[in-house]
Amino acid sequence: MNISNYIDYTLLEPTASERDIIELCDEAKQTGFYAICINSCYVALAKQILDNTEVKICTAIGYPFGAMATASKVYEAKKAIEDGADEIEMVINLGLLKSRNYVSVLKDISDVKLAIGKTPLKVVIEISELSKNEIIKACEICLDAKVDFIKTSSGFSKSGATLTAVKIIKKTVRDQVKIKASGGINDYETVIKYIESGADRVGTTVNIQNVNKAQFNRNIKIYKKYIENLQNKEAQKSNSVNENSENKQFRDF
Repeated sequence: MNISNYIDYTLLEPTASERDIIELCDEAKQTGFYAICINSCYVALAKQILDNTEVKICTAIGYPFGAMATASKVYEAKKAIEDGADEIEMVINLGLLKSRNYVSVLKDISDVKLAIGKTPLKVVIEISELSKNEIIKACEICLDAKVDFIKTSSGFSKSGATLTAVKIIKKTVRDQVKIKASGGINDYETVIKYIESGADRVGTTVNIQNVNKAQFNRNIKIYKKYIENLQNKEAQKSNSVNENSENKQFRDF
């Protein structure tokens, strides 16, 4: 299975340098990942590198806590689009959600969605901070706000994605909203599990294709060595049979 079109190749570390972003973009071009996900200060740089390619630029706003004023999120989202962002990723206001101030949570998301128009919006609900009922409620609010994706985790909380959470989200939103699983997903097999559980996109900080290729190359070497050992054993067995035959002929003579 070609997983390239499911991958958001991500670098949101606060220490990420311009060189790191350039390398991220180059790898995304080479592997054909669907998108990169970066902080908004690097969107213009990424746009220069990825111009005339199919790799999308997703940028994170309101990261990592989502607790700033809605107006700040709106401004950051608009500026990111001006700089060349193709997708916007925002963090839900967890404090308001925990306060059960659902109207304010909805307004926070809806204002950003309204400001960016047709640009896809992903909302991070931070599953590690929520109960099952809170996950369901967050999903319902996202449905009302007409977001495009619900994302499991920011990568800056207690833990990342879980298959259970993805299944809960999928059961709640069905096919009305897409799902992005993110956080702690670092190998090919795990990506496949999340896709099979309902994820439409997977965020990872690891170049899965390169890891998978390296593993494939190691397996090839192991297999070749196995074949060589088999051939050597067969040759030794054949030589032993020939020697015994020659010795028997000599005794008979």
